[in-house]
Amino acid sequence: MTKKITIDPVTRVEGHGRVTIHLDEYGQVKDSFFHIVEFRGFERFIQGHPYWEAPVLVQRLCGICPVSHHLAAAKAIDQIVGVDPEDLTPAASKLRRLMHYGQIFQSHALHFFYLASPDLLFGMDAPVEKRNIVAVAIENRDLAIKGITMRKFGQEIIKSVAGKKIHGILALPGGVHNSLTEKERDYFLDGKNIENIDTMIEWSQSMVSFIKDYHEKNRKVLDEFAHFPSGHLGMVNESGAMELYHGKLRAIDFEGNITLHDVNTDDYEQYFSEAVAQWSYMKFPYLKNIGREKGWNRVGPMARMNICEYIPTPLAERERQDYFAFSGKKVVNSTMYSHWARLIEVLHCAEQIKLLLNDPDILDNNLETSGEHRSKGIGIIEAPRGTLTHHYEVDEKGMITRCNLIVSTTHNNDAMNNAVKWVADHVISRKGTITDGMLNQVEVAIRAYDPCLSCATQAMGKMALKAELYNHLGQLIDERVKD
Repeated sequence: MTKKITIDPVTRVEGHGRVTIHLDEYGQVKDSFFHIVEFRGFERFIQGHPYWEAPVLVQRLCGICPVSHHLAAAKAIDQIVGVDPEDLTPAASKLRRLMHYGQIFQSHALHFFYLASPDLLFGMDAPVEKRNIVAVAIENRDLAIKGITMRKFGQEIIKSVAGKKIHGILALPGGVHNSLTEKERDYFLDGKNIENIDTMIEWSQSMVSFIKDYHEKNRKVLDEFAHFPSGHLGMVNESGAMELYHGKLRAIDFEGNITLHDVNTDDYEQYFSEAVAQWSYMKFPYLKNIGREKGWNRVGPMARMNICEYIPTPLAERERQDYFAFSGKKVVNSTMYSHWARLIEVLHCAEQIKLLLNDPDILDNNLETSGEHRSKGIGIIEAPRGTLTHHYEVDEKGMITRCNLIVSTTHNNDAMNNAVKWVADHVISRKGTITDGMLNQVEVAIRAYDPCLSCATQAMGKMALKAELYNHLGQLIDERVKD
């Protein structure tokens, strides 16, 4: 004899999803699920296309992070034409990195300012009319201006190298199409222009200070909300530093014990498998040596903080040290710390962008190289939301015969389900009463992982969300709608 609460759709995610929470006859949570109910089919319909089309086609997976798919696919296609990451010309490598850091910078700014900040500024239980970027702009104009301008800066970086802010094209097999001109480069270095890199670094530091102060004032809630043990996965360089474009895969458990020790990205199939569930189209990646039950990992900003030994830019590294000093833990497992980690990465990307803008290689025209063709290519990068894998195999004519994509949100599938379960266990009353605050806390838990949110800026805080409560006879006994 069970009851079921259905939240359909879950808003502010790429595609369509719903949450179901099952209660026993006493009103206690028995189980909960975060369902991904849309089937995209990219792994299948890209088959039969020539390999050089992949970096352009896969961008259409998302309008928020097309750069991430473009570059992950490009790294895979490089290998098919016989070019490994270290074989790229300095200009090609650095221009791709510039685009990548610009993407992470703008994506993190979008998530924090437009989506997360209303809940942080006004509280999870605030009236729905307060939970949107317009309310933020009215009550904290300076914060809103910085958020909008920071996102615009990242998009302008992308446009400068790829021609467009969304679905632009930079990479080609073994290199890139073009370099920057001095005029384009100087635009971002000009101190008279508000959208200059020094201002972005200054504002990024102020945002880290903002979230640090917020944690100090709300420590108990942030430590406890959706706290649960998990593994953490990301990339590091040869010395163990955070690496966002190309490195080795490292995973740890919830206590910091290494479960995957700096393996080559080309070997990912030896270590990872993917489970499926009948209630979701999204798969569940896990480490083979640990197994399905405990071998899953969180990915993204918090995971990257946990697995790296240091951040290779001074300002962000100082903030990383403060992050762990404040938490008092070797490994952070509290979901809401993701926002703090995300803003530290914003600062890191700004520092990296400044280094690249001052590097003469980004003006060089030696842009392309090639090698001996291969039948397989694997590209893995750290997208804004976490570790992203593109794997392609081709026939003798260069046509794609196999495509395997493990996107960041897929890695976080178990994490998001556990976060929803935590909210269900701790917020729903014994009677199964549905409140607006409970519905929003479910979304806050999911939103912390920044699952792809291509249409979030149109949401304006209005949640087209319906929750229904049924008794064990299938009769509707309670209903709440947020519109």
